[in-house]
Amino acid sequence: MAELENPNVMTNLITFLSSLLQRVAESNDINCRLQPQKISAFHGLARPSISIQNYLERIFKYANCSPSCFIVAYVYLDRFAQRQPSLPINSFNVHRLLITSVMVAAKFMDDMYYNNAYYAKVGGISTTEMNFLEVDFLFGLGFRLNVTPNTFHTYCSYLQREMMLQPQPSLNIAESSLNIGRFLKLHLCFNEDETSHQQQQLAV
Repeated sequence: MAELENPNVMTNLITFLSSLLQRVAESNDINCRLQPQKISAFHGLARPSISIQNYLERIFKYANCSPSCFIVAYVYLDRFAQRQPSLPINSFNVHRLLITSVMVAAKFMDDMYYNNAYYAKVGGISTTEMNFLEVDFLFGLGFRLNVTPNTFHTYCSYLQREMMLQPQPSLNIAESSLNIGRFLKLHLCFNEDETSHQQQQLAV
């Protein structure tokens, strides 16, 4: 969307996504004490010292990918969370998931992109780990990388609407948008049909 080329729009989007992911991670940190969760390659031994917002701003500054990649990365994170319910996004894995999702989105969307070693440096991890995370992420997605125009615009519309309605996303909206509504009263997810180009719907 043309609006994404506006620096102010992207700044607001980065801030909103950071806030959303922060709330998701914090909620799942609490939830992990109530039910067992699997440990994945994305899980760090300790919470990174850099905040989610500063980390995402760093990625935005140095990745030099097209603005649409951040929407597609959000789509990928949503798909990953839906396909891997035992690996919810939390404070120990959100940073690695972010850098991996943006890198994969850039490779799929952009004609020109940096290699894994560059993204590893941006993300503060080794190239070997970056390579491994990429493969793990692709398998976690079931290699479903295609994002139809309808799906893209559905996610854009959702994000734009929430950014306009709420400066800070509510707990329910933040959590349910990444399909962790199992323990919430409100469950919102995107119902995708990638084989047909039908209008995407929001299921509440």
